[in-house]
Amino acid sequence: MLYFIQQDAVTQAAQDAAEVSEEKTLSIFDLLLSGGIAGQIIIFVLFVLLFAAVYIYFERLFAIKSASQVDKNFMHQIKDSVLNGNIESAKIRCAQSDNPVARLTEKGISRIGSPLEDINTAIENAGRLEVYKLEKNVSILATIAGAAPMIGFLGTVIGMVIAFHELATSSGQAQMGLLAEGIYTAMTTTVAGLIVGIIAYIGYNHLVVKTDKVVHQMEATAVDFLDLLNEPA
Repeated sequence: MLYFIQQDAVTQAAQDAAEVSEEKTLSIFDLLLSGGIAGQIIIFVLFVLLFAAVYIYFERLFAIKSASQVDKNFMHQIKDSVLNGNIESAKIRCAQSDNPVARLTEKGISRIGSPLEDINTAIENAGRLEVYKLEKNVSILATIAGAAPMIGFLGTVIGMVIAFHELATSSGQAQMGLLAEGIYTAMTTTVAGLIVGIIAYIGYNHLVVKTDKVVHQMEATAVDFLDLLNEPA
């Protein structure tokens, strides 16, 4: 008889543990929405920042990829046209290529006949404008990378303040389970902020690398064009 009672107690304890485990299971979506009004506002702001970061990343990535596509024979064709004195043909060839390299070359061709220093200055000014176009909105991505974790920390601090306020107003009688739940709910904003910040940071650095490659391509083309003008007639 005692054996069966012990077995029933063990079974009941196992069932209670399973119920507690099931009660503690919480989906990420429910966890994000269980942080109160302040936590939900922070999470919404972070989702908006995440959407903006992803949109800017892919928009700039496609733009930079398009800018980096230059025909390998482009400079050879420009060189042949310039050496043969067919300046209009060189301008038409540049106009047919919608990329920064072609626009820089066209700017240099339009200054042929001017002093070499003036041509170099015109190309540099056009190059700065092209770099500005390539880096459009990339600074926003860097701002999101820095601001998102801080916004997440702000949500956590607000949640912690609310949790300890509940503890203080209950004269120390608040259940530890409720206090712990409030704390880990508040911590979700930090997790969300770090995730958004990491995504934006990686995207920003990837775009910087891609942009640098296009800039180096532009510099190499400018050097080739100036060398072409320095060649003896």
